[in-house]
Parts: sequence; C-alpha cells; structure tokens
Amino acid sequence: MRQIILNADDFGRHALINEAVRRAAADGLLRSASLMAGGPAFAEAVVIAKVTPALGVGVHLTLIDGRPVLPPEEIPSLVDDAGRFRPDHTAFARDYLAGRVRRADIRRELAAQIARVRAAGIVPDHVDSHQHLHVLPGIFPLVLDLAAAAGIRAVRIPKVCVGEGNGFLSGGLGDIIGRLGLYALAGLARRQAQRRGFAAPDFFAGLVAGAAVTSGYLARLAAELAAGRDGTTEVMLHPGMESETLASITGWQHDFRAEYDALVAPETRRAFAAHAIETVNFQALG
Repeated sequence: MRQIILNADDFGRHALINEAVRRAAADGLLRSASLMAGGPAFAEAVVIAKVTPALGVGVHLTLIDGRPVLPPEEIPSLVDDAGRFRPDHTAFARDYLAGRVRRADIRRELAAQIARVRAAGIVPDHVDSHQHLHVLPGIFPLVLDLAAAAGIRAVRIPKVCVGEGNGFLSGGLGDIIGRLGLYALAGLARRQAQRRGFAAPDFFAGLVAGAAVTSGYLARLAAELAAGRDGTTEVMLHPGMESETLASITGWQHDFRAEYDALVAPETRRAFAAHAIETVNFQALG
C-alpha cells in the first residue's frame, strides 16, 4: 500500500494559513496539519480543527520565530528581553550547543505547548517542530518523553532523500552542510523513535530549499511512489491564501499560495487516483 500524508505546518500562525487549511481539507487532499500552540491565530485554528473531522492535528513544537506559551520569566534562556524566541534555527543551535539554552526551560515550554493543545479539546496525533529543532541531540529524547506522557505515539522524521529533486544540493556550501546535518540527525532520530515504539512515516518529502511544492511536484512524487516505493510518505507543506502578506509577516519569501493551489488542484487528485495513492493522516500509522 502506498500512502501520502500531506501535512500543513504552521496551523494557527495566521488567519490566511488557517483559511488555507480549512479550504484544502474541505475541497482538496489535505488530511493533516500541525498546530502552533503559541500562534496568534491559535483559537481560530482550534475551531476549524473541531469542525473538520477528517483533519488529523499534531503539535508543531516551537522554540524559535515567535513567542512562548509560558511567561518569559519561567523560561529565561529561551527568550530575549522582549520575551521573544530566537529568530531562527541557526541562532538557537549556536546558543544551544554553547550551553546557553537550558534543557529544563525547553522541557517546560514544550510541555506547556502540548498541554495547551490538549486543553483546547484537540487530541494530537503526532508531534513535529518549527524548523525541525526537535531532532537536535538532547531535545529529541525529551520530545519523545513529553509525547509519550501525552499519549502521542507518532513523530515526524525529516529525513529528505538527497536524490529527489527537492533542492537538497542547492544554495551555498553552508546551506548544503546544514541540510546534510539535518539528514544525519533525522537518521539518528528515526532509530531512537523505533526503539521507543513511536510510529513515523517511512519517507519524508518536500522542497527543503524553500521553493513551493506544486501540483507538478506532487504528480511526479505519486508516479515515483507507484514505481516501487511501498509505505507512507509525509510531504511537508506551508499553504496560505496570499503569499505577499504571509511573506512580510514571516520574513520568509515563500509561495504559500502555490502550495494551497497544489492541494486543491484537479491534476493532483487525478495523479493520486491514477497511481492508487491514498491520502491519510498520522492516525493511519497505527
């Protein structure tokens, strides 16, 4: 059996993202989303999730590029003087590896994020993280502990195959080294998750260089899976209804609208049907 989990990250970050998730679940192939507990549009996302039973919802654990759920004074090593997280994974990893981020603060904040999602009446079916920080050494075992305590038994393993035409080797040397580092860490994380009895998709896909996942990309991926790859593949997406506004808010020059369009495009649906690809969420992993 060949299955695809089309997962929308950053659910709850902005109303334009929430609307894209709502429409793509109603009119397209989206069956999974990852909810930001500290997102400004969290409450709206919860309402959408509750009236969309086909949508599986996970927790998009966040330690950068936003604000915490807990009061800043309770997690001082995670925030600046304005109470905000560090801006990106590079700044976080640098300070974390230098010992300037306390693991106890990480545990408290991530536990609070999972608790907020559950308190809102959502039963999460997986965990992942903003910019994949959950696979960092020392953080991944902590994430598994928190997930297990909350009854969550599935986790994202962001191990993109190098040869999938996903931009893995694009950009400068620093970009390539960073992606290779993620590839290695994700491999270690998969082995830890398996030892702990966690489920994870067999494969992970998406354009890791920041370009948009299009209907053409999804059609090619469906054909590739049908040609001989059994199992479940997660495709990471960041859909939104309008790219210019979201780019200005997130600071990320990404074509959010193109990814929404790919999820509702008739050609995507035809390609999946032609190759007998089933669209599921993390609950299908058992």
